[in-house]
This record gives sequence, C-alpha cells and structure tokens, in this order.
Amino acid sequence: MKVVWRLETATVRDVYEALRAERTIAYTTVMTMMRILEEKGYVKKTGSSDRAFVYTAARPRQQVLGAMVRDFVDRVFDGAPNSLLLHLAKDNTLTQKQRRTIEKLLEQMEE
Repeated sequence: MKVVWRLETATVRDVYEALRAERTIAYTTVMTMMRILEEKGYVKKTGSSDRAFVYTAARPRQQVLGAMVRDFVDRVFDGAPNSLLLHLAKDNTLTQKQRRTIEKLLEQMEE
C-alpha cells in the first residue's frame, strides 16, 4: 500500500520494482498481494496500461491503516488490543517520547 500511495497509480510491475529495490521478492507474491488488497477494498483496479491493470488507493490512508491494524490485532492477538500494547511496552523498543505520547492518549481517553 505504501508504494501505491506514494506513486498514486501503479501496476503490479511498478510495485514489484519498488519493493525489489529494498528486498528480494517474487513477482507472483506482489501479484497475489495486489489481488488480496483489491478483494479487501483497499485498492481498485482500473483499465489497463500496455495490458497491465493500473491500481489506485480505494480509501484514504488512515482508513486503510486502521482496518489493517484491526485485522492484525484480530488475527495475531485474538482481537485484544491490550495484548498488542503490552507486547510493545515489554519489548522495550518504544522511545521515551513514544511512551509519553501513549500515556497522553490514554489520559485523554479517560477524560
């Protein structure tokens, strides 16, 4: 999704090339992921450019990120967001600034 958001319109080849610049990935994997993203309604496929479908984001970034996080929490943490927060806190990868931000968010939610 980051590649599609950055490019605004992208073919599977465009996404593949962008990802391949960062790490090794199979073209068929990108193709499968684009299909899954389309099925979930995150991207939409339009006409073709040189026989290749062109994908665009179907929903705003924040809406998609929220849905992806909820899906992740459901699948990995059995729908319990507190388990995710506990894992992040115990992992000690949060900076002091990130911890303060979370504390402020929690305080705001209590008000």
